[in-house]
Amino acid sequence: MEKAKREPRFPVRKRNRCPLCGRPRGYYRRFDMCRICFRTLALEGKIPGVTKASW
Repeated sequence: MEKAKREPRFPVRKRNRCPLCGRPRGYYRRFDMCRICFRTLALEGKIPGVTKASW
């Protein structure tokens, strides 16, 4: 069993993880995923209301 899928022994040790890849760092709560998965899905147009910034 992967460490990302395992339930922690103590509730204090619970970390926000990306549900797609299991990454614990670079997690966006608003979108419930890590920055890498967010970027790939946003570029594919699968996240509504998100557009690439250009100025």
